Amino acid sequence: MQSFAARAGSAVKAFAEASSDFLIQPTLRLGVTGLARSGKTVFTTALIHHLVESHALPAFAPAQEGRLRRARLVPQPDDDVPRFPFEEHFSALTESHLWPRSTDRISQFRLAIEYERAGGWRSGPGTLMLDVVDYPGEWLLDLALLEQSYTAWSRATIAGTRRAGRGGMAAPWLAMLRGLDPAGPLDEVVAERASAAFTAYLAALRAGPEMVATTPPGRFLMPGDLAGSPALTFAPLDELPETIAPGTLAGLMERRFEAYKAKVVVPFFRDHFQRVDRQIVLVDVLAAVDAGPAALAELEEALDSVLLSLNIGRNTLLSRLFAPRADRIMFAATKADHLHQTSHDRLEALLRLLVSRAMRRTEAAGARVGTVALASVRATRETTIHDGDAVLRAVAGTPEAGETVGDEVFDGTAEAAVFPGHLPARPEGVLEGAVEPGSLRFPRFRPPSIKPDALGRPGHLPQIRLDRAMQFLIGDRLT
Repeated sequence: MQSFAARAGSAVKAFAEASSDFLIQPTLRLGVTGLARSGKTVFTTALIHHLVESHALPAFAPAQEGRLRRARLVPQPDDDVPRFPFEEHFSALTESHLWPRSTDRISQFRLAIEYERAGGWRSGPGTLMLDVVDYPGEWLLDLALLEQSYTAWSRATIAGTRRAGRGGMAAPWLAMLRGLDPAGPLDEVVAERASAAFTAYLAALRAGPEMVATTPPGRFLMPGDLAGSPALTFAPLDELPETIAPGTLAGLMERRFEAYKAKVVVPFFRDHFQRVDRQIVLVDVLAAVDAGPAALAELEEALDSVLLSLNIGRNTLLSRLFAPRADRIMFAATKADHLHQTSHDRLEALLRLLVSRAMRRTEAAGARVGTVALASVRATRETTIHDGDAVLRAVAGTPEAGETVGDEVFDGTAEAAVFPGHLPARPEGVLEGAVEPGSLRFPRFRPPSIKPDALGRPGHLPQIRLDRAMQFLIGDRLT
């Protein structure tokens, strides 16, 4: 997947980091990944909050047993990566009662976690440096490009427009595409127009009813400091010749496609994605369920593609020094608070079905795999609704302004009880069409109102099974 030089550079960096870990300071690097709208920023903010405040989380052994002495944010190890803006995100949640802005760039933080060891020959105080890397979900999809040629990517992308629900969104771009001659002369203006039309199609996919659009390149929608650069000014072409000649429009597009992989994708893969010790993959399963079987199938395909890119397996001393592997992977279905707790096991069963192929490969490689249905920050409480003689298990919270359920439009201040609908007992039923698209009710709820305690300390952000995820990901390193 990578060139020899890239692999060598990654190995040297891994050796230096691992040597430091063994000889100087134990360190654990956690990757927080997932597709757009899966709740990465909220998860990361809640993780920092609970560790820094040392809350007694029932399923997180170091906190529950009173062994978590303190955790504090310290300067991060990578000076060229922006710091995760925890304070800004926490303020949005607790003071403005707004969800933090979505991840649009890579960021990082380091926590120094001081704890008491559980006992045995290593009893006494210990310190673990926890490095967490948070990055946009769209960037994950680019990893699949490393295995593709420009011609193969063009054909696959154009074929993707024939999926259900995409025809209308793709029509303007496809109309332009029909007027382009791949063997025609190189023309910068034509390339820019084609790229703009293709980017508009990608933006329509992301805003469309599926809401789990998985078509790369991811940086086209989040260009950052690369906006307008040639590496982001290309597009698929149709009816490509067997051999692409230099000096043609196709030659220009192919060169820029390869530049995108070399200048954007490979550095991300080498410097961040392949350096993690543990990985959590957050998944908005409920949005895909509500979008229908086609969206679920696309989500399954995307998750499988992402996990193929991970270097997964049991670590040995040599692998830790030269080619570190992610030895624990957790898949998390987020927004569990949108369902009554009696449906959480069905949500987790559906998640396990979606990632079953990836789980089998991961376990075969020697890594541990976990699944969980969680809410990093719980925005609802459970209640019941009486519908005639029927009693419906529902959730209650404050829907955001403009959210609708049936004919009711919410103003962002009034609380409402919502019956979200049923997930089938058989998870395969969802893939078979047992849930009619659009039949579930998942309004976006505002964050809960959190008041400081008597000493003015931040209140406790409510959560659902975040502590279970924390125990799986880092608990064993705090014993």
